[in-house]
Amino acid sequence: MIFHVLTLFPEMIDETVSHSVIGRAINSELINVNSINIRDYANNKHNQVDDYPYGGGPGMVMQPGPIYDAYQSLLNGKEKKRVVFLTPQGKTFNQKMAKELAKEEELVLLCGHYEGIDERVIEEIVTDEVSIGDYVLTGGELGAVVMIDAIARLVPGVLGSDDSSVDESFSNNLLEYPQYTRPKEFLGKSVPDILTSGHHANINKWRREQSLIRTLKKRPDLLDKADLSEEDQRFIKNSSKGL
Repeated sequence: MIFHVLTLFPEMIDETVSHSVIGRAINSELINVNSINIRDYANNKHNQVDDYPYGGGPGMVMQPGPIYDAYQSLLNGKEKKRVVFLTPQGKTFNQKMAKELAKEEELVLLCGHYEGIDERVIEEIVTDEVSIGDYVLTGGELGAVVMIDAIARLVPGVLGSDDSSVDESFSNNLLEYPQYTRPKEFLGKSVPDILTSGHHANINKWRREQSLIRTLKKRPDLLDKADLSEEDQRFIKNSSKGL
């Protein structure tokens, strides 16, 4: 999968994605992150890409021309690509959206700055407007990196085992069960006996129940969207009495 990032600060993207799981995936050529500097497409000697807003107001606005030309450089006569504009006005990014976007062979992430981007280029090239939360950042780069991380780990082979993401939080609208490793006892607290029993059916049952309890306590809103069996529903009903 190829991520194209249209940005004024390509070094913010390149440095961040070069580490850990995503960095290894890039080195293994499972994914590619292609940062395009919008300033390279400015038609002036100072590489200026912003100007004062029509109608007045504070700050500067990114000009449409350099952004459009940067996008056009990706096409090479080919069909248009899916373009995600990182903006507080977009739909909130979540795991379901990450799964959908992970099906794309190529994805363009557009990072804004200053007071925003000229509306005309948004209308021309943007297919999706996405926000990573209800707050405002200095620019779209951090949001783009968050999306790359969340989407790339769903690409086959990136996590090493395709089962690694199956039981993670939000994968089925439930929070993940608690995890433990050695030592068996730490600060007077022991690993639950069920996890050392070797009885995989009981372990899976315990993990499912713990996932349900955690979701009920921390994010009960997710339960409305979760795929729950009758047994799950009975367990939640009984567990809610003790909370």
